[in-house]
Amino acid sequence: MKWLFGLLAGLLITGAVGAEELAPDVLVRNVTNEVLDIVRKDKDIQAGNTRKAIELVEAKVLPHFNFARMAALAMGKEWRQASPAQRQSLTDEFRILLVRTYSKALTEYRNQTIDFKPVKVQPADTDVRMRTEIRQPGGKPVQLDYFLEKSSGWKVYDIEVAGISLVTNYRDSFAQEIRAGGIDGLIGTLQAKNKAADTPAAKKQ
Repeated sequence: MKWLFGLLAGLLITGAVGAEELAPDVLVRNVTNEVLDIVRKDKDIQAGNTRKAIELVEAKVLPHFNFARMAALAMGKEWRQASPAQRQSLTDEFRILLVRTYSKALTEYRNQTIDFKPVKVQPADTDVRMRTEIRQPGGKPVQLDYFLEKSSGWKVYDIEVAGISLVTNYRDSFAQEIRAGGIDGLIGTLQAKNKAADTPAAKKQ
């Protein structure tokens, strides 16, 4: 699970953006370093306090992610069959699922460092692939690439860890759920999973 910290760090890049819009590579460095500094100083998060980790993720991540596109990528062709109400439910539940995953990763931070790879971003670019490498004490480096699109500011819409897309990695399991119980069945499964993860027994307060 240690590699998930690297994933989280990549996902936190677009938080706390000021009035001046920054280039995505500048956001990567500035905000990731800010988040790491918070984690290093927060003994509760380091001790496994999921509630505080979730609060940090929600404050830094949620306004700057395109969760609708992430859910659509995870659904694949089945997204076109979903009604507007189903799409909204899927987006909401997928967001909760990812926030829980990233928050758990944040509590597992153990002095990993991030090597930012150089990237050329042109003023006309609207879609950028950012590359980083997560260095773990006693372990092999993990390649982390993440993808941002520019609409109303830069927003993350996909992540690749060691060449595997995070959102499309859900596609097979989502398709299996849809075959078994339809789109509503998938929504119900995600709701149950998120509810279970939110119980007192499932998290450390």
